[in-house]
Amino acid sequence: MNLNDILGMALKSSTSDIHLKAGLPPVFRIDGNLRPLPKAPRLTAESVRSMCEAIMNDRQRIKFEEVNEIDLAYSVPGLGRFRANVFMQRNSVSAVFRAIPFKISTLDDLLMPSVLKKIAEEQRGLVLVTGATGSGKSTTLAAMVDHINSKRTAHVVTIEDPIEYLHRDRKCIINQREVGFDTTGFAPALKSALRQDPDVILVGEMRDLETAETALAAAETGHLVLSTLHTIDAPETIARIVSLFPPHQQRHVRL
Repeated sequence: MNLNDILGMALKSSTSDIHLKAGLPPVFRIDGNLRPLPKAPRLTAESVRSMCEAIMNDRQRIKFEEVNEIDLAYSVPGLGRFRANVFMQRNSVSAVFRAIPFKISTLDDLLMPSVLKKIAEEQRGLVLVTGATGSGKSTTLAAMVDHINSKRTAHVVTIEDPIEYLHRDRKCIINQREVGFDTTGFAPALKSALRQDPDVILVGEMRDLETAETALAAAETGHLVLSTLHTIDAPETIARIVSLFPPHQQRHVRL
C-alpha cells in the first residue's frame, strides 16, 4: 500500500484528514470521527518515513531534518491536492494530510452572506477571517480571492505556508509565494509585496508583531489586506492583535 493508494481511498470516503503513524493502520477523519482504514495493515516506522520523504524536495527534506516538522502541499494528478504536516514523535515520523479541492469554491458555493462579496470588492482595509482549526478560514479566503479575480483587474500577492489553493490568472494577476521556498517568512514577504505594485495582499496568518504592523500599514496606505487568526469572535480577535504589540503601544493600537 503506497501513499497515493491511501489518499485515493480517503477521497472516496469523504475523508477530511488522513493520519499516518507507525504502529497503526491509516486513520481517516470522517464526519468528525477518527476511523481506522478497514483491513489495512499497521504502518511501520520505515514505511511512514519513506512515504513522507518521497513527497519532499531536497530543500524540504533538509528543513525537516533541521527542525523535525514541516508543512507542505502535495498534488496527485487526477486525484486531488493535499496539505500535509509531517512531524517527529517518539523518534519516528508521523503525518497528517488534509484534502484540498482542486476547484476553488465560490462564496455562493459556501453559502456565504452577500456582504462578503461587498467586502471582497473593497479597495482598501484589513479583512480578518477567524475561527478554529478546520473551520474553513483558508477556503473562505480562497473564495474571496476568486471573487476578486472574477470582478476586477488587480494585482494580488498571496503569502502562504504552504500554498493550498492554486489560482489562475483571470481578470487579476495573482502571484502566490510560499514561505520557506519563495520567501523566508511572512514579514519580509509582506514588506517586499508593498514594492510589487499590489492591490490585494493575502497573508496566510498574522503570527508576529512585524507581520501585524506591516499588514496594518498596508491597509492604511490603500491596499486590501486579507488574513486569518485562530480566534473565535471579534473581541478575542482585537485582543489577539493588540497582544502582539509591546505594552507601551497597546493603547495606541486599540484606538
